[in-house]
Amino acid sequence: MATTRDWAEQLDANDELAVYRDRFVPIVDPGLVAYLDGNSLGRPLLATAERLERLVRHEWGSRLIRSWSEGWLTLPERVGDELGRVAIGAAPGQVIVADSTSVCLYKTVRAALALRPGRTEIVTDTSNFPTDRFVVDGIAEQFGLTVKRISPDSLTGVRPDDVHAAVGDGTAVVVLSHVDYRSAAVADMAAITRIAHGRGALVVWDLCHSVGAMPVELDAAGVDFAVGCTYKFLNAGPGAPAFLYVNSKHHNGFRQPITGWIGAEDIFAMADRFRPAPGIRRALSGTPPITGMVGVDEGVALLAEAGIDRVRTKAQALGRLVIELADEWLVPLGFTVASPRSDELRGAHVMLRHPDAERLSQRLIDNGVIIDFRNPDGIRVGLSPLTTSYAEVWHALSVISDVAGTGP
Repeated sequence: MATTRDWAEQLDANDELAVYRDRFVPIVDPGLVAYLDGNSLGRPLLATAERLERLVRHEWGSRLIRSWSEGWLTLPERVGDELGRVAIGAAPGQVIVADSTSVCLYKTVRAALALRPGRTEIVTDTSNFPTDRFVVDGIAEQFGLTVKRISPDSLTGVRPDDVHAAVGDGTAVVVLSHVDYRSAAVADMAAITRIAHGRGALVVWDLCHSVGAMPVELDAAGVDFAVGCTYKFLNAGPGAPAFLYVNSKHHNGFRQPITGWIGAEDIFAMADRFRPAPGIRRALSGTPPITGMVGVDEGVALLAEAGIDRVRTKAQALGRLVIELADEWLVPLGFTVASPRSDELRGAHVMLRHPDAERLSQRLIDNGVIIDFRNPDGIRVGLSPLTTSYAEVWHALSVISDVAGTGP
């Protein structure tokens, strides 16, 4: 197939999601060729800018503290329910927006351990995102537990067979990412969850690199707990709050370790002792971050309009384009495609490996192509379907080819 600029522009002309690029704040940097880092920080929505101004001028500026009882207090649950419906396959009452991913992960891992008393092992993998590994290690050290680490194949990620071999009768919880943050390999959530349950263990899934980019079916897969951020494909903004999912079958026994007042049964009772709120609200701790939460609300609303299935289809097509161009232009220059070539097994980014990736990454950024360097030799090309065009990808790969071909 001829990978020409005209061909890429024709793909854009036929793109059903192209109209959504106008819903984002325009980029005014004249030196920018392509923004391929939306899987680290998504672009801001125009609706979010307008919503924040309304929040400051009216809800906060005029209604003042009355806004808590006029809608703010219920935002974590309302936005969580909509996120569950639109993107992650969760029935109402199981998702809530709260805290950072790290804090949400800590809460869910601790809760899972409490539901499996007497078991002393946590299973995770060596390729998991640092936060996940650090949180697991910290909990294990605090409570004298053992961490068993799966060392997955770099291209396939953690496979069901890997989990089957690692999980034993002493395993309390398995902590894995649905999409590998380096390779973009997609884990078989349903199969892995089923294997863990067969040995009596629970599973906590990290959805940071899948939520908003591909459909997730938490309820259908029988998932116990899940967490995820909102500032990537949901475009909620830097530092926007994360979310956590607790399957309703665990609600009665769910005990999270940071028992703040907002998670209490009656937050204004000022009671002497903590009594947890019923259902998912008990997962909250401190005051909800309203300014960040409105960004989540707007991001989820746009995703609902665009449709997660259409978003997934475009993410796969963008990934194919990156791989085709890399094979044609970059492999002869010493690059390796380090992501699955199968659309079904690849998330919404492509990892390109090169021995000189760190230096090349800085040169690319200097030349207007914003990507991620991932230690030790990875250049990660992020593909946000609602903001990334096919022509943008073509121009970016052309710049990578030019930069890599010119030497030091």
